[in-house]
Amino acid sequence: MESELEEITVLTELLKEEEDSESIVELKEQLAGLEKKLAVIELEKMMAEENDRKNAIVSINAGAGGTEAQDWVEMLLRMYLRWAEKRGWKTEIIDILPMDEGGIKSVTFTVSGSYVYGNFRSEIGIHRLVRISPFDAGNRRHTSFASVFVYPEVDDDIQIEINEKDLRIDTYRASGAGGQHVNKTDSAVRITHLPTGIVVQCQNERSQHKNKAMAMKILKARLYEAEMAARQKELDKVEGSKKEIAWGSQIRSYIIHPYQMVKDHRTDFETGNVNQVLDGGLDPFVESYLLHQMNLKQRG
Repeated sequence: MESELEEITVLTELLKEEEDSESIVELKEQLAGLEKKLAVIELEKMMAEENDRKNAIVSINAGAGGTEAQDWVEMLLRMYLRWAEKRGWKTEIIDILPMDEGGIKSVTFTVSGSYVYGNFRSEIGIHRLVRISPFDAGNRRHTSFASVFVYPEVDDDIQIEINEKDLRIDTYRASGAGGQHVNKTDSAVRITHLPTGIVVQCQNERSQHKNKAMAMKILKARLYEAEMAARQKELDKVEGSKKEIAWGSQIRSYIIHPYQMVKDHRTDFETGNVNQVLDGGLDPFVESYLLHQMNLKQRG
């Protein structure tokens, strides 16, 4: 970044002597790129927790609201995938339950890249949507809810003891939109960890073996997080909100009608550009959340 800044300084001095419209455009582009890089570094400097540098496993589940809530899950999935794309992170959907009437009941996906968990932990909790329903012939306003849970992906060098006797492994036929993408064999895998009641599943791979391996990876991550939470007595922080996925428990509201606003109820940060947020513009919310967490620690 220092090298880029030197180039920009030299170009600025040259433009003082002789203006050139193409060079001015180039200068503005370089400055914008440098500013973006600096913003990312400033965010990462605030991520000091042990797992912040790791990849993440993200689950979104529909709450109160029926088809509305399922459509909201699909909107949130798109928002997170677009955010990941903007940040240069790699994503992979590993389990999804689409509904015949529309939308998605639940979805789990992985995100790989730099400081992914540190960014995504700001999303843990209940997300509330208020809008005129596209599914209501009467054009009435509806409120929908969805929960977001995020777990850090556990490194291979971290030892998590899992006894095979503690596992119940079920296989089933993967669901999908039909046609050639639907498996004809029971390749999807669901694993239940009996002592804790944790249930994980994977259906995106073609083979049962690969689905089982991914499901075990998710189970390992969730058991690791549960153990860390027990040690730190912060289970609510790890699992996200334990409240009912409904009124009064949301961390963020996305209001499209009667006015446009996205507001984070933990930090009071808000914006009127709902479309930009839903298109993956989450960085300002992450920054305000991290600053809020830092202030809480300093006061504590």
